[in-house]
Amino acid sequence: MRARRPGNKRRVTARDGANEERRTAVRERLIPVSIKRGFSRRNWLVVVFLIAVNLLAYAPVRNYGFVNYDDPQYITQNRQVTGGLTWPGVIWAFTTGYQANWHPLTWLSHMLDAQLYGLNAGAHHLTNLLLHIVNTLLLFWLLVQMTGALGSSTLVAALFAVHPLHVESVAWVAERKDVLSTLFWMLTIYAYLRYVRQPKWPRYLALVMFFALGLLAKPMLVTLPFVLLLLDFWPLRRVILEKRSKFLMLIREKIPLLILTAASSVVTLIAQEKGGAVAGMELSPMTTRIGNACIAYFTYVWQTAWPSRLAAHYPATPARPGWWVAAALALIAVSVLSIWAAPRRPYIAVGWFWYVGTLVPVIGLVKVGWQTMADRYTYVPLVGLFLIVAFGVPDALVSLRPRKFVFVATSGVAILACIWATRAQLQYWSGSRALWEHTLKVTSENAIGHFSLAVALDSEKNAGEAIYHYAEALRIEPRLAEAHASLGVHDLLQGKAAEAVSHFSEAIRLKPAYPLAHSNLGSALAYQGRLAEAVSEYTEAVRLDPDYADAHRSLGILLTKQGKTNEAIAQFSEALRINSDDRDARAWLANLNSKNAR
Repeated sequence: MRARRPGNKRRVTARDGANEERRTAVRERLIPVSIKRGFSRRNWLVVVFLIAVNLLAYAPVRNYGFVNYDDPQYITQNRQVTGGLTWPGVIWAFTTGYQANWHPLTWLSHMLDAQLYGLNAGAHHLTNLLLHIVNTLLLFWLLVQMTGALGSSTLVAALFAVHPLHVESVAWVAERKDVLSTLFWMLTIYAYLRYVRQPKWPRYLALVMFFALGLLAKPMLVTLPFVLLLLDFWPLRRVILEKRSKFLMLIREKIPLLILTAASSVVTLIAQEKGGAVAGMELSPMTTRIGNACIAYFTYVWQTAWPSRLAAHYPATPARPGWWVAAALALIAVSVLSIWAAPRRPYIAVGWFWYVGTLVPVIGLVKVGWQTMADRYTYVPLVGLFLIVAFGVPDALVSLRPRKFVFVATSGVAILACIWATRAQLQYWSGSRALWEHTLKVTSENAIGHFSLAVALDSEKNAGEAIYHYAEALRIEPRLAEAHASLGVHDLLQGKAAEAVSHFSEAIRLKPAYPLAHSNLGSALAYQGRLAEAVSEYTEAVRLDPDYADAHRSLGILLTKQGKTNEAIAQFSEALRINSDDRDARAWLANLNSKNAR
């Protein structure tokens, strides 16, 4: 190859300029960006835009009611919550494992809503929406501060705001824990940025405080220390892989967070095991869980790109060995490729491992509940995929002359498509019947879908269709204790006491700590004249749930029939302590007191 003479000048072509621009763009991604203070006018315009797209997508929730999917247990039928903010309620929030979860801050937020709005469902929905909007704005602000990339930060925040996979987290009141915990996720990163700017112990204390509050809202934050390490790599550029001592220092820096993570994980596992939510290995072997997890990662990616046939509940379906082996190999391959691309495009590695890492607690390795996937699980993880798209597209378009126009245009189309799809998905959350009819339409062999639709039909006094769906639920999943208990109620109402006893007994066999089934079995036994056995079942019901007013009243009635007046008075008094509006308990108590006064 002939060397060029020193004085020889080569003509600069348009291609050279494009290549240099591309190299500059890559270098800008690699150079640490100073954490900026303040907001420009353009930033504030983006804030207005993000608020507007949120309202455009979610405004209808103000007219929505509660649904029968956990809303009764979390709000409408929960005396601790409907009573508003009280000291006994606060103590209960920090000491209960109700609903197989320990998230006291979430309980307190529901209590505050009940204090302010009562059971006005639209207002509860608006609280969720307000938290989601704040999360959107914080995400945008944090990305602008860390990267200085206004366009890409706007796209990430906008996709987070209006992606259809996030409808469940925003439009479902009982999923308050998602939007609330994410608020503290964002505030923890904010505190971390302040600490990185000036490493002082008061700033680190604020970081630990926000992290702890997030864990009190939902233990999903256990992966946040890992995400902070990712942010150290990019965009903060605190991690230099060649300097091992620096990397170890950054890990040591997060030890207090890791201690809180371990404590939260233990408490959560205890609460879920006590609540009977954790499935044993005999029901779901680890190989099956790993296979389903590998497939779930790519199913979520597909749903992110093409969010159709979304449902409130996805039934567990065993993965074919060939499929999960392919998914596992693909997961490894994508992870290796993202690491290979990290020196040149670090946002790919950070985005991918953000997505993979934050899904670990809910990917199904620890089997909780009946579902293997849920839209709500993607609320934080999708930020990782959005980072890859929002920062990758400008790099891919760097050689195009009108790249800014193309980026803005394609981003606008994507945001509008998401708003349209979100509005379409949102309508199904307007009520229980619409939600579960849609779920059954887009899934198959869905026991929870049939059961929940049956409950909705029961509330509409549509007994015939409800019985059909309860039976379908049991055909698909014979271990569903709640469906047995519900069919038992219908049998008892039809005077079929023997069939009712059979259903209630099976429900208790499947779920021994089931106060409602014990109480209803007591009613069926009393109907058959087996009073002693009925008293035993009612007694077990109030032992399992001391605040079960109906069971106290029913027990009091049977004790009265047995001539145990003092014990009956105690039960009626307890029923009235729990529910002062119980007219039947009051009448029975007044009658007994008048007899004693004679």
